[in-house]
Amino acid sequence: MLDAAELSWQRDAFRDDVIAGLSRTPKTLPSRWLYDDRGCRLFEEITQLDEYYPTRTETAILRDHAAAMARFCGAAPVLVEYGAGAAVKTTILLEALRPRLYVPVDIAGDFLAQSAARIARRFPGLPIRPVIADFTADFDLPADLPASAPRCGFFPGSTIGNLDAAETSAFLHRMRAQLGPGGTALIGVDLRKDLGTLLAAYDDCKGVTAAFDLNVLTRINRELDADFPPGGFRHEARWNAAESAVEMHLVSREDCVVTLQGRRFAFRAGESIHTESSRKYDLDGLADVAGPCGWVVEQGWTDSNRLFAVAGLRAR
Repeated sequence: MLDAAELSWQRDAFRDDVIAGLSRTPKTLPSRWLYDDRGCRLFEEITQLDEYYPTRTETAILRDHAAAMARFCGAAPVLVEYGAGAAVKTTILLEALRPRLYVPVDIAGDFLAQSAARIARRFPGLPIRPVIADFTADFDLPADLPASAPRCGFFPGSTIGNLDAAETSAFLHRMRAQLGPGGTALIGVDLRKDLGTLLAAYDDCKGVTAAFDLNVLTRINRELDADFPPGGFRHEARWNAAESAVEMHLVSREDCVVTLQGRRFAFRAGESIHTESSRKYDLDGLADVAGPCGWVVEQGWTDSNRLFAVAGLRAR
């Protein structure tokens, strides 16, 4: 469970981000706030959907190439997972790497604790040091990590695609500083492909992705005493060709005014809140982004249909 200080920090950060995002034109919300405990559970349900190919494809890549990834990362590394979530795919990597220590990092503290406990049961004897933090902002790894062990970062799920250009650069720089000279990283990237496949993955026929997206409004109402009208918004997935990204939006069904923390935010019918972008890469494009941040893309493992890839990066 989160202690009082952690709860206060998270509530204040959530409030500030929501007020800032709804004050912009166009309105936005950082995607990290989609992942409260219910959001995390809904996302895990999304990963099981027929339309959502990334999770099963990345999982198959990890299973097929885990031994090669372990050789790439080196013997008995400290494994740092950014945005650990349920850490389902992590077990494949842990079995292959046999790390000296595992450091899962996630903003959803209760969900992180549950995942860490499950990993501890699966790998008795593996030291686990969970860190409750927003990996898109500066944070510290535990100070007593073994200095002699190589460090490997794990950033699966194409979460890097949720970051804009400035956030991606900041994250890669931060990861380079935390993993140090000789550090390695395994990063999942969703590859460019046909538009029908992409949009279906973010707007499934069962409506689970819609529930996941809309849940953030329920969270705002609950935690910030707002009054977003139930049923007043709908989920929409859009393709942004200029950004090579699928975007998720919450679209107002009618004109309305929402109150939050003593402020009023007006919405026109059809106006949206942009809640998430999922940028699509190729390995050359990732190398172009990672190079100025101190990384070289040395390896790339993909599936036979080239839907997804896991890139192996080494610190310059």
